[in-house]
Amino acid sequence: MRLDKYLKVSRLIKRRTVANEACDAGRVEINGKAAKAGTEVKPGDVIEIHFGARDVKVEVTEIRETTKKEEAQEMFRYL
Repeated sequence: MRLDKYLKVSRLIKRRTVANEACDAGRVEINGKAAKAGTEVKPGDVIEIHFGARDVKVEVTEIRETTKKEEAQEMFRYL
């Protein structure tokens, strides 16, 4: 699954366009490397997002095309 779509479906970022812009600005890393919006995400990857003064680091646990709001937290775990 594309990184921008994963960020939206998992609800780490609210909108796909915002996720796309964050990737283009270099604020998203996968496994320690800057990632583009089209980078493929797979279980076990570590995603780090830089939100201004705050950083969020998560590990991908599963990939789903769609999910309910309550189940979105199951797609990743915070590190």
